[in-house]
Amino acid sequence: MTLLVDTSVWSLAFRRDRPPAVPQLAALLRALEGGDALVATGLILQELLQGFSGPRDSALLILRVAAIPLVMPDRRDHVEAAALRNHCRRGGVQLGTVDALIAQLCIRHDLTLLSTDLDFSHAAAVCELKVWAPA
Repeated sequence: MTLLVDTSVWSLAFRRDRPPAVPQLAALLRALEGGDALVATGLILQELLQGFSGPRDSALLILRVAAIPLVMPDRRDHVEAAALRNHCRRGGVQLGTVDALIAQLCIRHDLTLLSTDLDFSHAAAVCELKVWAPA
């Protein structure tokens, strides 16, 4: 399985006071140790960098995630993300613009999303999105 790791999980991993019992964080750490393959996207990298205050911290973050391949959206992904967001809304699920694009990338590239954001779990109930869950 290939995991696309959402900002919510990366944020936990980079915290100095990591919470000990978050299954998504444990899954990320296992993957980093050689388990599941990992990918990211530029939007997630951007969100992470916006959360760091100084250039030294940002440079360190960029270095730490440099080996993780980026999945890049194209025009089709943006069109399909809009359709996905509308489909979710008709199904009673609110999904933000960025989250819809992340979900679309997962669907198109057959990725499993690793996230603590429950909006994605709600979306997965009405579309083809695969969200990681503890075994």
